Amino acid sequence: MRHFGHISPTVRKDLFHQEPAEFDLASPARILAAALGATLYSPAVRPRLADDIRKQAGRGVVSMVLCLEDSISDAEVLDGEENLVRQFAALDAEGPGPQGLPLLFIRVRTPEQIPDLVRRLGASARNLAGFVLPKFTESRGMAFLDAIAHAEAAAGLPRLYAMPVLETPDLLHLETRVEALAGIKHTVNRYRDRVLALRLGVTDFCSVYGLRRTPDMTAYDVQIVAGVIADVVNVLSRADGTGFTVTGPVWEYFRSQQRLFKPQLRRSPFLEEGVEELRTALIEHDLDGLLREVELDRANGLLGKTCIHPAHVTPVHALSVVSHEEFSDAQDILSPERGGGGVMRSAYTNKMNEVKPHRAWAERTVLRAEVFGVAKEEVGFVDLLTAGLQV
Repeated sequence: MRHFGHISPTVRKDLFHQEPAEFDLASPARILAAALGATLYSPAVRPRLADDIRKQAGRGVVSMVLCLEDSISDAEVLDGEENLVRQFAALDAEGPGPQGLPLLFIRVRTPEQIPDLVRRLGASARNLAGFVLPKFTESRGMAFLDAIAHAEAAAGLPRLYAMPVLETPDLLHLETRVEALAGIKHTVNRYRDRVLALRLGVTDFCSVYGLRRTPDMTAYDVQIVAGVIADVVNVLSRADGTGFTVTGPVWEYFRSQQRLFKPQLRRSPFLEEGVEELRTALIEHDLDGLLREVELDRANGLLGKTCIHPAHVTPVHALSVVSHEEFSDAQDILSPERGGGGVMRSAYTNKMNEVKPHRAWAERTVLRAEVFGVAKEEVGFVDLLTAGLQV
C-alpha cells in the first residue's frame, strides 16, 4: 500500500516531486509508525466490516482500528469478537482488493482477549498488524505487552505491534503526572521493538474535568489538555533516539461527507476564488478546526491522527505531504558537505537553515517525505485534497 495509492499514477505524477513510497507489514517499524496517517476507527460489530475495510482502502485509508472498547457497549463485546473472526476470515478468503489492506489493529479491553483472539483468527491473523491498548499505565501495560508477545509466538507470526493509548486521569492530574509518565516510559522501553506508536485519548482527558471542545476549538485551546500533550511529547517523543511516535488526538465533529464534493471544488485550485470556496466548504463541513489542529499537532511534535469519520482522512493526509520548500530545506541541512555544521540561507531565500539545531527536524521531515511524498513546487494542500476526493 502507499499514501495516495488510490489515485491514478498519472495524477500522482502531476502532484508529486517525490511520490509516496510503498510499504506493508514487513516494512521497518519506523516506516510504519510514520505512515499511519489518519487512523480510522470502526466498531468491531459492523456486519459488513470486511467490505468496509476494502472500501476505505479504495478511498486512501492506510490504517484502521477495529474497536472492541469504548465504541461498543459492554453487552456487545462477545458479538464483536465473533464478528471480527468472521470478517478476518472473509478478508483472507476474498483477498485484499486492488489497494491492498490497511494496517489493521484491534482495540481490546483486557490482556486476556489478545491471545484468545489471535488463536480464534487462525491463519487470517496474518492480516493483523497488532493491538491498541486502552487506558495504558505502568501497572496495566506490562500485562498487555506480554500478552501480545505470547500471542505472536504461539501463532508463529512475524510481528504484532502495540499502540498504547494514553488517556488515564493520573496523566492529567498534576500531582501524579511525572510519576505516571516515568512509569509508562519504563514500560514501553522494555518493548521498544513492539511499540509502534503512542496514541492520545484527549476525549478521556476532557471527561476528567467535564470538558468538551467545540468545533471552533482545537485540543490546544483547552489549556489543561495542551499541558498534558506537551508533557507526553517531552518525556516520550524526544528526537534523541529514545522517543516514540505520538499521534494526534481525535477530531469529534463531522457532517455528511457529500458536502465536500461540491462542483466548485473541481475548479483549478490556483484560482484565488477556488481556494476561498474550498475554505468555505470546509468550514461548513466542520473541518476548518480539524485542519488547524493537524497543523498544531505537527508543530507540537505529533504525527498521524485518530479519526472517527472517513471525511477526515483525505484532509489529514493532504496536510501530511511534505512541501517542496520543506524538502529543499531538509536536503540542504542533511547534505554531506554540511556535516560540520554552519548556517546557510535557504534555497527559497526566505529563512535561515542552521545545520546542527535543525538536523533532527530535517531527519523527521525526510522520513515523512518517504511515506507521504513531496509535493511539486507549485502544488499545495488544495490540489492534494481535491485529487484525493475525486476518486
